[in-house]
Amino acid sequence: MEWKEPESQVPIARRLTSYALQYKGRIIAALLILVLAVAAQLAGPYIAKEIIDKHILAIEETWYKTAPGEVPTDTKFVEFQGSAYIREDWLSGEQAEAGWQKVQIRQRDDFFVLTDPSNGSNITLDSDNVLDFYRHDFVPIMWLVALYVGLLAVSGVLTFTQSYVLQTAALRIVQKMRMDIMKHIHRIPVRYFDNTPIGQVVSRIANDTEAIRDLYMSFMATFVVSGVNLLGIYVAVAILDWKLSLLLLAFIPFFYFVMKLHLKYAKGYVTIMRARLSDMNAMLNETINVMPIIQAFRREKSRSDEFEALNKDRYRNQRKQFRLYSFSARNIVGFVGSITTAMVIWYFGGQSLQTAISFGVFYAFIDYLGRVFQPIIGIFDQLTNAQRAFVSAERVFALLDQPGVEIEDHPTVPRPQGNVRFERVSFAYTGEDYVLNNVSFEAKQGETIAIVGHTGSGKSSIMNLLLGFYEPTRGNITIDGQNIANISKQELRSHMGIVLQDPFLFTGDIRFNVGLYDDNISEDAIRQALRDVGAESFVEKLPQGLHEPVVERGNTLSAGQRQLISFARALAFNPAILILDEATASIDSETEHTIQRALHVLREGRTTFVIAHRLSTIRDADRILVLHRGEIVESGTHDELMTAEGRYHKMYRLQKGEGSAPSTQAAIKA
Repeated sequence: MEWKEPESQVPIARRLTSYALQYKGRIIAALLILVLAVAAQLAGPYIAKEIIDKHILAIEETWYKTAPGEVPTDTKFVEFQGSAYIREDWLSGEQAEAGWQKVQIRQRDDFFVLTDPSNGSNITLDSDNVLDFYRHDFVPIMWLVALYVGLLAVSGVLTFTQSYVLQTAALRIVQKMRMDIMKHIHRIPVRYFDNTPIGQVVSRIANDTEAIRDLYMSFMATFVVSGVNLLGIYVAVAILDWKLSLLLLAFIPFFYFVMKLHLKYAKGYVTIMRARLSDMNAMLNETINVMPIIQAFRREKSRSDEFEALNKDRYRNQRKQFRLYSFSARNIVGFVGSITTAMVIWYFGGQSLQTAISFGVFYAFIDYLGRVFQPIIGIFDQLTNAQRAFVSAERVFALLDQPGVEIEDHPTVPRPQGNVRFERVSFAYTGEDYVLNNVSFEAKQGETIAIVGHTGSGKSSIMNLLLGFYEPTRGNITIDGQNIANISKQELRSHMGIVLQDPFLFTGDIRFNVGLYDDNISEDAIRQALRDVGAESFVEKLPQGLHEPVVERGNTLSAGQRQLISFARALAFNPAILILDEATASIDSETEHTIQRALHVLREGRTTFVIAHRLSTIRDADRILVLHRGEIVESGTHDELMTAEGRYHKMYRLQKGEGSAPSTQAAIKA
């Protein structure tokens, strides 16, 4: 057997990252697009700052008054009341002429006043005059506004593109993870499923991977987008004013501490919530499967009470988790953001903006400050998903870490003759509690070996060992002289067929349930298998015949019909070794007679093992092995064992209803 090396020591985050790196091309492309989108978004406040400082508030810059004829060529000016007015920034590095007079334009209440210090005059400008002084700013403002709108449009397209690329990458990651889990559970030995509720396995594949999907799709996207946004904001603020950027940096340790505190307490709640969800799924699966028993014994209320206890425990922990989230997420971030904004406005409002920072810088900083808290709130919003995803990832990876056997796609071993030998085989499911002790027997090609015994005597354990579901604790099992421990499980089972006591039919149609979509099994072979087991008569009467839909577990068919189809399934694969595990236990006498007739033909050249409680079905077996407490106590044909009048004789007479009450009691005690 080839075992996978456990990976449980590998940190969860690293293993999640390893899945993401399988699609690193898409993720890197999304990140590059994201950087461009963020740059386009964050350019907005800076453009607004340029419009405010260089154009809207530029009217209050220093102006020079001169005669229109003295204005240098290609220099902008505004003509007002017969004089030319030149704004200082229009000089483009040139010096003002010696004879030019400095004037100022200041806003007073709702109007502007032009002050000429040379003569002490104050001229109130009407709206038309003000528009004249803004004449050369209209076109630059329109270009900047157009640039702003264009960048918003580009940002929208880029944001959509990066979101689509990142989300599809996340879906592919989870798709790959689910397929890995699905493939791996087929490699896990049957022993694992003996001790693990089916509902828990289903919960890990369905619910836990869904939580991990939220990590990649929501948290990863939010964290990356928020991280790039924050970095871009810090860079933009540093370009505006490096002192202001220091103020923003002060938030990092504070919010980091809050996040650590949140994660510390939230993990316990989320772990319990996921465990309870798994328990609820397991209980639901069990309840639905045994609903007739629950209703027959009137246990509906007790099962509901058990489920309610699990549900309440999950509710209590979810309520605590929500309470923690409400305190540490939006409330505290929003409160800190509001207080900081108010303090910034109070500080810079208490002194002249011109002596501290320009109004445009102040506006841009307030805009960026408001944008800082949105990414942080977004990260907090996704912390719950991240916590849930990491807890779920631990459970998923615990399943993936279970040792498994590699599966061969197309075993190419030649068909064995079917000579089976058990050599002093002992087996225990747990510890030293042996269910088989020194079992030895041989089945030659074409023989039918029946194995009988009371419940718990070890009959099914022998077949589980032969099929390789478990490994013998001691001893050897050989087929045609080759130890099955040295044969891969796919090769071992490639020429075996099995029919179980409780036949299982898959959702599909009858053709699928017989051939299981094996390319080597034609429809004619499927019909022949149904004909050999006597199932063709009832299949032909179905509305769609061979293509009649089969619902889950084949519940629309009778127990006998399901058993015949599962019997045909085994025969369609033409096994060298055929195993019938209580195969006739659920079949009526007429159907049983049909199968017995088919078996006489099908046993030719095929080694057949029959496990049966109904001893009348194995009278013609070549050899009957009688098990008692894991040991073979009798062996022989039906006639030989009846003549010996041992345990088999008592069991047979007990089933036939023969013998006195004392003999019946003795058989039971034996």
